[in-house]
Amino acid sequence: MINRSIFLVGPMGAGKSTIGKLLAAQLQLPFADTDKVLEERTGADIPWIFDVEGEVGFRRRESEVLEDLCRGDCQVIGTGGGIVLLEENRRLLQKFGHVVYLQASVEQLLERTSKNSNRPLLRVPNPRLRIEEILQERDPLYREVADVICDTDHLTPKQASTLVAERLQASLSQ
Repeated sequence: MINRSIFLVGPMGAGKSTIGKLLAAQLQLPFADTDKVLEERTGADIPWIFDVEGEVGFRRRESEVLEDLCRGDCQVIGTGGGIVLLEENRRLLQKFGHVVYLQASVEQLLERTSKNSNRPLLRVPNPRLRIEEILQERDPLYREVADVICDTDHLTPKQASTLVAERLQASLSQ
């Protein structure tokens, strides 16, 4: 029985939004995406916020959204890839929900993000190197907060959401 929100964490391209929507439907819970909520609140897209306020401004706004979602009803929440960078966010994730780390290989992440221009951190000459740097910095933080870790490589979104649901149920029944 799921009695707390489920937070999906992981790098951009791991499938947090896609898998999150399927998981929410499977568990009959609402779905929220921290980036989408932030864009709706500000009326601006993520790249614009990064350009105008920088990463620090974006992270502040992201923390406010997370805090508000933590106060809400039980739901599946897809988070931004960098949400784990701030210690206060890691504490909120662990306190208010079950945390699932969706991981994927650099190759998969590169493939999944290559056609999306809405990723400010990948607007660099060498996106592969940038993804490797991001993973090196964030992987320990994802692992720190995770109750469950699921590898999404070579899985369809539906297969991944089923795997997440099974692992969550197993984790909660221990």
